[in-house]
Formats: sequence, structure tokens, C-alpha cells
Amino acid sequence: MKRIYMLLISVFQVLNLTAQTNDQEQIRKFYDLALTQGKAYDWLNYLSNQIGGRLSGSVQAEQAVTYTRAEMDALGLDRVWLQPVMVPKWVRGTPEFAYLESKPGYTSNIPICALGGSVATPPGGVKAGVVEVQSLEELESLGREKINGKIVFFNRPMDPKLLNTFQAYGGAVDQRSSGAARAAAYGAVGVIVRSMNLRLDDYPHTGSTNYGDLPDKDRIPAAAISTNGAEFLSTTLKLNPEVQFYFKLNCKQLEDVQSYNVIGEISGSSKPEEIMVVGGHLDSWDLGDGAHDDGAGCVQSMEVLRLLKKSGYKPKRTIRVVLFMNEENGLRGGRKYAAEADQKGEKHVFALESDAGGFTPRGFGFDSSDSDFEKIMGWKDLFEPYLSDHFTRGGGGADIRPLKKEGMVLAGLRPDSQRYFAHHHAQNDTFEHVNRRELELGAAAMTSLLYLADKYELGSTGN
Repeated sequence: MKRIYMLLISVFQVLNLTAQTNDQEQIRKFYDLALTQGKAYDWLNYLSNQIGGRLSGSVQAEQAVTYTRAEMDALGLDRVWLQPVMVPKWVRGTPEFAYLESKPGYTSNIPICALGGSVATPPGGVKAGVVEVQSLEELESLGREKINGKIVFFNRPMDPKLLNTFQAYGGAVDQRSSGAARAAAYGAVGVIVRSMNLRLDDYPHTGSTNYGDLPDKDRIPAAAISTNGAEFLSTTLKLNPEVQFYFKLNCKQLEDVQSYNVIGEISGSSKPEEIMVVGGHLDSWDLGDGAHDDGAGCVQSMEVLRLLKKSGYKPKRTIRVVLFMNEENGLRGGRKYAAEADQKGEKHVFALESDAGGFTPRGFGFDSSDSDFEKIMGWKDLFEPYLSDHFTRGGGGADIRPLKKEGMVLAGLRPDSQRYFAHHHAQNDTFEHVNRRELELGAAAMTSLLYLADKYELGSTGN
């Protein structure tokens, strides 16, 4: 009996070693193809340099829909289609302008940009004294007596001590998203917010501000100020608290318009009813060309399906690429996709999103059950040769989060994040700042994860 037991263990070890060798060979093939015959960089070049910034509802966003659908058709996928979705249409208008007046006739121009969703200033702009605060709590402690009639300057920087720059972003972004609505309640006439950027430069970084249920008549204009501008304004206020700040915004919120999620899929060979999603968001802000946020994630996701086909791998499950519309200022695309999937009774078991830039991949974050995460941790050795084996709990992305149901696994690509917020939502989020090799390595890592999740049926209890 003991001999039989030992024989079974030996057989199991041989089978396990064979499976691991096969996985190593398959993953090596994905990387070789991505690094020698990759298409992601060429697709991104077109999106960035021929189309440009793709704000929801814009002509450029619709050009991106047409382009990516055509490119997916050319890949010979089993199915490619557009999913209609109504999206907001906010326009920036003519360039913003701001200056700091230390005394009558003495002014210094300050780099600003309107926050997404902001109302415009009156035609003549807004000019008022400035109250600097570090937090929403400090704003409330000052109250209406000190805020009324003033411009509130939110100047809490991202925490440079946090190595995970997304944590630093999360610790500072509430002043951008909620600052205008909260300041309006105390009689402020405008809001200026320090850009979500860890380095000091002259690029203001946009991003959404949310007025909630505040009536239109009570909404106040909100703009981001560059980090250099924020330092200058703060220093000047300490020397002379009576300085005046002037800014003019020309933005406008128009009626919603129809746009689309762009979707393509490879049908599963044995379990086509189980769906695995990989995607990014096709829209971007309008200041740069959206190369890192999130053109990179879109072309990497398209490349996943191309690499699977090119390598000859036949997935058991249906693998679907989704390029979501309107992540930046509404999340309408992600919500529409999840709602329609639920309405159709589709069984999604796994979803992977790339929305952290096209930098060197370091690993993935996962939202999963303990048993699935244990299975995932068994794959670390396969990613170690490519330096992308940092697997952690907590992951996914804004667009795939509405899909989450019990048993389903969500994952997010985690590139090196140290340079990301120097470009995020700013004029310098451009194609020239994306390294081809880093982008291709990310696509290969994503393909490898999809392959393993399919082969070993990750999230197979999903709904």
C-alpha cells in the first residue's frame, strides 16, 4: 500500500512539473510575440497622435470608437460590436486664465485649468481674496464667517512618504472631487485646488468635481492650480494675506449624447457561457492625448486577444475585450456594460482592467475569494522571470467593479507607479512619455494572467 501511495505522489509530481513547464513555454511565447511583433504601440500612436484627447461626447471620442472597432474587426475575432451608452458632454471652451494680484497693478500669471464638470465663471471672471485650507474638515471649522465671498484654496499635497502613489492620490483627491460643493455651502465664490501631482511643475491637472444635488444657481467655479503655482500662492499668502486672485473659466455642461463601449470577443471552446473580460477606458481628459490614461490600457487589452490568437491558444472560456466609454467623468460605460450583462444573465467569472498607465508592469492586485487567491499565489513563479510577480489583495478597476458578484475575480494590472501622477490628467499625458517596451511587457503580463485564469478556471463559481 505504501508503494502505491509513493507511486501516486511521484506521478502527481511529474504531472505537476509537466504542467508548469507547459505554462512556462506558453507564457514565454506570449512575451516573445509581444516584444517582437507587438501592435499595441502602433495602435496607441494612432489614438494619441491622429485622434488625441478623447473626452466623453467629443468628436475625438467617436473617432476612437470607429478606429478601435475597425482594428478589432481586422484581428479576426469571433464577434465585434458597439454597445450604445448615453454620456455627459462637458466642454472646456477657450483656455482658462488666472493671475495673482499682490497690489493694484502688480500681477503674476498662474497656470490653472477647469476641473471637469465645473461651471463657468461670470463673463468677467472672479476676483476675490483667498482662504487657504488643508482639508475639508478645516474648511468646516472656519465656517461661513471666514469663507463667505472668498476663493477657497485647497492645498493639501499628495503624501510623498507613500511608495504606493495611488494611496497618496486617494489621500488627497477628496478636496478636488468635493471641494467646490462643500465650499459653496459656506458662501465661497470659487475654488482653486492643488493638482494631484507629486512633483513640482507648471502643469495643472484636471479631474472631476462633483456638485451632488447642489442647485445650478448655487454652484461655484472650480479649477486646478499647478503644484508650482500652489507653492507660489501659498508662500505669497503667508507674506500678504490680503492678495487678490483672479480666474476666468469658459466651460459648459451640454445635453447628454450617445456614445459606445467597443467590444470584441473570442468564443470559448468548451465553456463559452463563462466570460472573462479584459479592458480599459477609451475616453480621456482633453488636456493631453490620454496616452497613459487610458490609451495604454485599451491597446494592451486589444493586444491580449491578438496574442492569444497569434500564439494558437484556444481558450476554454469566452474572452472579451471591452473598451469602456466615460470612465473619467461619469462611469456610464462600466455601469451600462454591467447592467446589460445582468439583464442577459451572462456569467462573468473574471475581469482584468489596465488603468494605471503604460509603465513597467510589477504585478497585479486581486479582489477574490481566499481559495482563488491561493491558486493565484501558486502562479507567482511563472511571473518572477519577468519581474511582474507582485501579487496583492485588493484590485480591479472602476469600470469592472460594477460587474462584481460573489465568486467572481477582479484584477488590476499594477505597473510601476512612481511617474504616473506626473502625467495623470495633465497636458503632458502624451505618447512621447510612453515607452514601447514597457507597454509591451504589460500586454504580455496581462495575456499570461488571462491564459492561466482560463486554463485553471479561476473564479469558476462566478455568476
